[in-house]
Amino acid sequence: MADTTLKDGVRRLILDLRQMKNFCEHPLIIERGEGIYCFDTDGNRYIEGVSGIYVTSIGHGNRRVIDAIRSQQDQISFVGPLHAVSDVAVRYVERLVKVTPAGMGVVKLMTGGSEATESALKFARQYHVNTGNPGKYKVIGNYTGYHGSTMGSMSATGLGWPRKNPFAPFLSGSVHLPPPNCFRPPFGLDCETYSRTCGKMLDYVIESEGPETVSAFIVEPISNTGGIIVPPPAYLDQVRDACSRHNVLLIFDEIITGMGRTGQWFAAQTFKVTPDIICCGKGMASGYAPLSAMIVRDELYKRGFWDDESVNPGFSHGHTFGANPISAAAGLAVLEVIEGEDLITRGSDTGEHIRRRLERDIAELGVLGEVRGRGALSCIEFVQDSSTRQPFNAEIRFGKRLESRMRHAGLLLRCDPNWVAFAPPLTMTTEQADDMLDIFVRCVREELDFVKSVLST
Repeated sequence: MADTTLKDGVRRLILDLRQMKNFCEHPLIIERGEGIYCFDTDGNRYIEGVSGIYVTSIGHGNRRVIDAIRSQQDQISFVGPLHAVSDVAVRYVERLVKVTPAGMGVVKLMTGGSEATESALKFARQYHVNTGNPGKYKVIGNYTGYHGSTMGSMSATGLGWPRKNPFAPFLSGSVHLPPPNCFRPPFGLDCETYSRTCGKMLDYVIESEGPETVSAFIVEPISNTGGIIVPPPAYLDQVRDACSRHNVLLIFDEIITGMGRTGQWFAAQTFKVTPDIICCGKGMASGYAPLSAMIVRDELYKRGFWDDESVNPGFSHGHTFGANPISAAAGLAVLEVIEGEDLITRGSDTGEHIRRRLERDIAELGVLGEVRGRGALSCIEFVQDSSTRQPFNAEIRFGKRLESRMRHAGLLLRCDPNWVAFAPPLTMTTEQADDMLDIFVRCVREELDFVKSVLST
């Protein structure tokens, strides 16, 4: 490493969701970025095949965004949200609601995804209090769904160890049901039967819990932690119908899928289902500044919160850096870049190319379970036997070992033991995608050779 003091300094940090003892043995310290690439302190180049963590949607070093941030720094960097709002935040919100689903025009700006989902859950509870239904407090989510690291968003999360269980007990009123994973449906059901059934489960759970107690249903239109799970065709229509009939707010967690990732600005538009609340973040400012948002239906906000303060205090919730001017300037510039360069179309075309190559190249290796995704969001699930869909033995941790091998080859992707996600910057060309996939396929072959050698002994 070029600077040993940096390696020593890493030990003072606690990074996200990892054992720091292991990380510090071979730390990855990034020094700079350029387009779809980032470079470590030793000068090694990496392809950001998952945009950091679904964030750097327009790549690194975009001069238009950098100049917008610098210009805003010359004006004002912070406006206290208790007292005022910056002009650039107003301009950004006016621009943002032009690309949101019709009728969703009220925005609360924040800095991170967990803030957005936490806000949505609190908004739903206060909405029902303000509209005369204070007993509606429960939140329903899906198992494998992930909604953030704050206590409320984690309570709605459907994961276990290690992300959630160490922090129990959680907020009361958190209920979960099976996710719309038709690749591995539960209860021994076949894919077609489960596809017809999973959307009906929400109605059953609401009825069983008592509609008068249920505040909201929160769902990722495409689930990341489940393995980029694309729901069956009728699923989101079914949950929309159940929520409407029972006066339950439908929250789309689009922290990952928002801002062009699925082929439209929002997955709500991709699937043609309008929720009551959209939470978005990550790609909103492409990592140039922290930015997230809760976007609410106009009618909902007017009914529950818009009144004289002597009657209604408004939404009783806030964050110090909400509607930050620097973040708003970055978000506005990123939005204009995405639209001006037609990056949603480019990202979708490259995503289709990625999925076609994965289906062809990995099928030849005999370990292809399924390739799935939408737009610029893709996933491949590995199996030990493609004819039976038998997964690799959990002890092998195929995907996680593959992650380490790819890092040494200059490729960063989101890996779980049995699946790998691709979400490159929307700016990635098909030629760059082929470079990425060449590395990926080579690493899969090498890892398979290793696994076979271990199993043979």
